[in-house]
Amino acid sequence: MLVYRRAGLSRTMTLVVALLCTAVSASAFAREFRAADTQNEDYPTVLALRYMGRLIAERTGGRHQVTVFHSHQLGEEKETLEQTRAGAIDLNRTNVALIGTMVPAVKVLAMPFLFRSLDHLQKVLDGPIGTDILNSFEAFGFVGLAFYDSGARSIYSRVRPVRSLDDLRGLRLRVQQSEQMSDMIRALGAEPVEMPYGQVLTGLANGLIDGAENNWPSFVTTGHYKYAGYYSLTQHTVSPEVLVMSQKAWASLSPDDQKIFREAAQHSSLYMREKWNELEERSRKRAEEAGVKIVTDIDRKPFEAATAGIYAKAERDPAIAALIERIRKVE
Repeated sequence: MLVYRRAGLSRTMTLVVALLCTAVSASAFAREFRAADTQNEDYPTVLALRYMGRLIAERTGGRHQVTVFHSHQLGEEKETLEQTRAGAIDLNRTNVALIGTMVPAVKVLAMPFLFRSLDHLQKVLDGPIGTDILNSFEAFGFVGLAFYDSGARSIYSRVRPVRSLDDLRGLRLRVQQSEQMSDMIRALGAEPVEMPYGQVLTGLANGLIDGAENNWPSFVTTGHYKYAGYYSLTQHTVSPEVLVMSQKAWASLSPDDQKIFREAAQHSSLYMREKWNELEERSRKRAEEAGVKIVTDIDRKPFEAATAGIYAKAERDPAIAALIERIRKVE
């Protein structure tokens, strides 16, 4: 009788231990992923990250969750990129001009006047060139997941409208913390001021800078339009945003989960495009209603000619020169 009791107890303990091991095993692969974005909580990139998080939660049965920290909560873009590469932040949405200081191939996407239109840009990003660029991130401490739209960037000023290169002379314009962007503004005749995105509003309000360059939604959602009354459609770059993941976070995923994350990121890219188009239209209308003077009579040829030196410098690298040529050939 005692033997049977001991045998039953042994079987019970074995079952309990097995169940505990299963629970521990399942929870060991479950985690929360932190995503950084400097934009406001209703901005298309933030909405896209949340959409991606919902897809991941659904497809992993709730094992993985993505928490999005927007509005500079985790720092400015340069800081969050460094933290992402170190593994302290899991996911990061950033502009290609800034991450291009770390990943050489990416800075090509921020070259001035490279893309003929938004359609040209999207054909490049959605095709083999885009895939090759995303794959190039891994050699520099990131995993490239997807591109997000960012529209065309144009120059805005609180001092005067910009129609020609002469109008740019003497203006102090904020640029991203990127050597290439500084080179571009300098080539156009203005003085570049590298400044974190979150400080631009104060800079405009206090007269520390005369203007900046960005897309319609960024111009309006930040309140920059309240201080910069002239928006000139120079459309000097049509560069995207990019979503990257830390290699540490990526390595923590199983192959199946890696596939889920990558597919969710691609779906979030298409979702973001829809939201972006809606916001871009609303932003321009809001700026017009606020009295912003939109300058359209710009001869872009002198602007393009002024930036020829940037291409000469970049194309010293044969790989960069070849990538530029591939992009130009896309119809």
